[in-house]
Amino acid sequence: MKNKEDQTPAIQVLERMFSLLDVLASHQDPVSLKEISASTGLHPSTAHRILNDLTLGRFVDRPEAGSYRLGMRMLELGNLVKARLDVRDAALGPMRELHKFTLQPVNLSVRQGDEIVYIERTYSERSGMQVVRAVGGRAPLHLTSVGKLFLASDESQRVRAYATRTGLAGHTRNSLTDITALERELALIRQRGVSRDDEELELGVRCMAAGIYDDQAKLIAGLSISAPADRLEESWLQRLKDTVAQISQALGYRG
Repeated sequence: MKNKEDQTPAIQVLERMFSLLDVLASHQDPVSLKEISASTGLHPSTAHRILNDLTLGRFVDRPEAGSYRLGMRMLELGNLVKARLDVRDAALGPMRELHKFTLQPVNLSVRQGDEIVYIERTYSERSGMQVVRAVGGRAPLHLTSVGKLFLASDESQRVRAYATRTGLAGHTRNSLTDITALERELALIRQRGVSRDDEELELGVRCMAAGIYDDQAKLIAGLSISAPADRLEESWLQRLKDTVAQISQALGYRG
C-alpha cells in the first residue's frame, strides 16, 4: 500500500492547486475567495495568485470580482476523457472479434492536437509483428492511417495550417511530406471512407483504418489493422467497415 507521502505531489504549488480545484468542484455556485481560503487553509494572497493563473488557462472562471468557479476548460477536458472511456468500452469487444478474424494487431486511436494517441490495442504473438507503439503512444497525423482520417475531416485551411506547424516531417521514404501529395491522399480518403498507411510511419508495416462516429456524427476515433507489409489483405476491409459501424451505432451514431 502506498503511504501518504507517495500520494503527495512533489511540487507544493500543484498540491495547492489540486486543493483549490477540489473546493470549487464541491460547490455548484461561485465561491468567494474568503471561503476558498478558509476551506484550503491557504493565505488569501496565495489562493488568489494561484486562482488567477488557473483563470488564465480557463481552468477557473471569475464571474465577478472575488468569486470563482470551475472553468470551461475543465468541461472540455472532462468531455474528452469521457469520450475516450466511452469509445474504448464500446470498441473493445468488436476489436477482439476483428483481431480473431485477421490475427493481426487492431488499434484504437483518438486525436490529440497534431497527433494520434493509441488508447487500446488487441494483438497476439501469432501476428508475427512486433508492436512498437504501446497504448499511450503517439504518432503524427499525416503518417498514420487513423491520423489521415482526422485530417480528411478538416477543412482545407486547417490542413494547410497543420502542414505549416509540423513541416510534414517524414519517418520513411514513403512518408507524405508534400502538401499537394497529402491533399490528394485526403481527397481519396473522403471519397472512399477509409484510409491507409503504406509503410509511411514504419518500414515493413502497412495499415488500413476507418472512422468511429458519435451520436453527433462527429469523428471521435479510428480503428486500424496493422500488419507486415506483405500480409495486409484487402478482404479485411469490409470486416473493418462493419466493425466501426457496430461501434459507432453503440455510441448513438445513426448516419
